[in-house]
Amino acid sequence: MVRRVVIVALRLPGAALTVAMGWIHLDLWQTGYRDIPVIGMLFLLNVIGSGVLALALLVVSRRVVGPVAALGTVFAAGTLAALVVSLTVGLFGFREVAGGPWVTATVIVETAATVVLAALAMLTRPHPRQRSRWSRHGYRTRRQPERPSR
Repeated sequence: MVRRVVIVALRLPGAALTVAMGWIHLDLWQTGYRDIPVIGMLFLLNVIGSGVLALALLVVSRRVVGPVAALGTVFAAGTLAALVVSLTVGLFGFREVAGGPWVTATVIVETAATVVLAALAMLTRPHPRQRSRWSRHGYRTRRQPERPSR
């Protein structure tokens, strides 16, 4: 029961952080990043991807939310890695400056999204099932717990 509550409690902030990540990229795209070759298109794709992931986090069933959260984790971590590369050596001929618009907020939001979505992905992993084995009669049986000897 507690696990389900925690999963719901992580789905909502995970979706909200994903939307925030997309909103930051949309704002930057509208304020001039759209004119930067390659980067402009990548920012627009980030906006679309963020929207799709956030929607999926909210509407998919419990059985599918794990892979969606894992995909969101990779998406947020990849976006954060692209920012770090852009800040250090440049990305596709564009180099971001540390004092640029939204850099600090982006680092915070994308780091938080990575952590929250990774936690959600880990919590929604399926439980390991009991191992089954072949009986001497040729059919599969579940392993029975050992009874204490008297």
